[in-house]
Amino acid sequence: MAAVTQVPAFCDGIQYFGDLPPHFDTYGKTPVIAAGNRAIADPTDTAAAYQTLLYADALRYLTLQITGSKASGHPGGFASQAEAYAALVMQGYKNIITEVGHHAPGFYSAMFLDRSLEAMGIHTVQQLRDRFREQHGLLGHLSGYIPGILAPAGPLGQGQHFAMAAALLHRDTLFPFTLGDGGMGEPYPMSSMVHFHTAYPEVTNFLPVLVWNGFSQEHHSMVSLQSNDQMIVYWHGNGFDEVVLVDAKDFDDQDQPGAFVDSTAFSFEQRLAFTKAVLMGIDEAARSALEGKLTVFIIKQLKGAGVHARGAKSHNLYAHHTLDNPDIVAGLQANALPPEAWELVRTNCERAGGGPASQTVVTESVLPLPDLGSLPLEEYTIDGEKKVSTTAMGRLVAHVGQQDRNYLVTNADGNEASGIANINQALKINHPTPDPLYNQAPGGQVYEPLSEDACAGLAAGLALMGGRALWCSYESFAVNGLPIWQTVTQAMAELRRPTPSTITLFTAGALEQGRNGWTHQRPEIEAYFAAMMRNGNVFPLFPPDANSIQVCYEWGLSTVNKGVVITASKSPLPIRTRFEQTRQALRDGAIVLQETPGEKTVVFAVVGDMVLLPVYEAAAQLQAQGIGSRIVSVISPRRLYRPTDVLWDICSEPDGEFLDDAGFQRLFDGDALIGVTGGASGMLEPVMLRSTCQRDTFAWKRGETTASPGELLSVNGITADALIQRASTLIR
Repeated sequence: MAAVTQVPAFCDGIQYFGDLPPHFDTYGKTPVIAAGNRAIADPTDTAAAYQTLLYADALRYLTLQITGSKASGHPGGFASQAEAYAALVMQGYKNIITEVGHHAPGFYSAMFLDRSLEAMGIHTVQQLRDRFREQHGLLGHLSGYIPGILAPAGPLGQGQHFAMAAALLHRDTLFPFTLGDGGMGEPYPMSSMVHFHTAYPEVTNFLPVLVWNGFSQEHHSMVSLQSNDQMIVYWHGNGFDEVVLVDAKDFDDQDQPGAFVDSTAFSFEQRLAFTKAVLMGIDEAARSALEGKLTVFIIKQLKGAGVHARGAKSHNLYAHHTLDNPDIVAGLQANALPPEAWELVRTNCERAGGGPASQTVVTESVLPLPDLGSLPLEEYTIDGEKKVSTTAMGRLVAHVGQQDRNYLVTNADGNEASGIANINQALKINHPTPDPLYNQAPGGQVYEPLSEDACAGLAAGLALMGGRALWCSYESFAVNGLPIWQTVTQAMAELRRPTPSTITLFTAGALEQGRNGWTHQRPEIEAYFAAMMRNGNVFPLFPPDANSIQVCYEWGLSTVNKGVVITASKSPLPIRTRFEQTRQALRDGAIVLQETPGEKTVVFAVVGDMVLLPVYEAAAQLQAQGIGSRIVSVISPRRLYRPTDVLWDICSEPDGEFLDDAGFQRLFDGDALIGVTGGASGMLEPVMLRSTCQRDTFAWKRGETTASPGELLSVNGITADALIQRASTLIR
């Protein structure tokens, strides 16, 4: 190791410094990104390749040191593509996304080197080490909480959605995203990109960067036996115009066995040649993507290149992998740079892309949005003609899309089937085949891949990136898209900027799907949202009619950094509310729909719309028996929790409005309380937690094939007779 003098202050915490690498006096004396420039001038320049190589080694060193400092984390995957990441940054591309949450320590290292992390008080390597995998620090997987990071990363198969959403909103910016060959085995990434490209052939400014390193998390990747030609054919066969592949094996001068090799084991000259090939390949791929060709860049290099282990064994650290562990020490010493090299790398990183990512990437500022004007709300008469709630909302959605041309509606099962054909009529399905009969045309604002993951991913991704969107789904199928929606909503809770809430409309509830049978009857999804309400920024909404749904959607559009879930029927149902009542319910959580006097009072707390039918019938029969009742529509159950039940106060855009005890008593106090829902009983938890009277719950149990909603309600024990019987028992 070299004697250390005049060490830059940011290097405090680096344990090992190396000797000057060969040719430093020739290629390392002057930063290749000149002051005032955003990128290297020439990707074929040997000095540019040389300094890109130093950057890659710096990334490997920091990745291993910060994970070793906690004996925890994942260095191997990022290490195998360090040259590709470095090449992107050196060419000015910092809007980099990943689907691989395990690459987090590498991304944090990059954000440290370009000074982005100074925004959260991290100025030195020691501070970088101290705050890795700590609360209010650098969490184990990526999040928008971290300055300069565009999107969260955790579950595989999500990164392409964020990149495609960003590409839609920023047509002149390149959005590379790293994709592991383990993650490529997921069914969604390729199919979602193919559908997106069919719908938006002109939007090619997203660039998959496949990290083909031969291994997944604990074993070989499923594509490890493919030849280079087979891999190229696979991408071409899925519609990619350009496939740029750089294989480290082609530069190996150490006779490493196998198809996947470690470039850090090459001679310095061959390491430089490999890095130059990556630099030129990234340049070719980036230009191709920005010029209108669907392009992928593939770097093929052994997992764990240059760190403590190779292959799947490099994936993560175990408790014995401390900074004193011989393998960790050897890895650090192999990547060690002298102070002069660290200073050079830092300068290039600061200048690349026009400054730190925390100041330059698209998610570091609020995206300007068109003014929507006044929504064309239409208030229907109570007890008048029955109306379809979803259709009433669809009219407003059409208005939003006409005012905001970036607005997108996604639906895998078809809007017409959900009573919102008016959305298709106004905004058109984005389809390469024009056909007015089906309301489809190129450039439409309705996106209909037959994949809930693709629907939820693009809609939620647009919201995360600052745009407006709506994900529509059948209630029974939405669960297939929830992982990415949950990822985005959780990320929104800690974003450092406001962004439009991610809004959903779930239709075709179980009660409407009797003849379709249990395959279309899965309201258990509501239990998912019931659990998420405690996050602090998740608001499931249950409008009881076509008036209420309009106000719920209007409210959702006005919010930021929330997950707003609107669940409604597509059947004509009675009008029971005025607009002002729902506005009150969005503040208080619930409203009284009907109150009848009697010797005793039974309170019905009802979640949903169609399920109100047996409740009204029960109330009428109870009144005939001299028993009073109060029907309360629970529209926003999250408001009915106590403040201490919900982690609202640490949300970046906190919403601490909850109904106080006096208000709760006014709504729900009686001689007995019966919670009623056609979905999961968890939605009634806020009411049941706070009520002190005799109480019970009627909720969904399971699906069955029936001829009518009433029959299906009967199968689940939600009938007027059952409600009356239980009410009579509770008030004795």
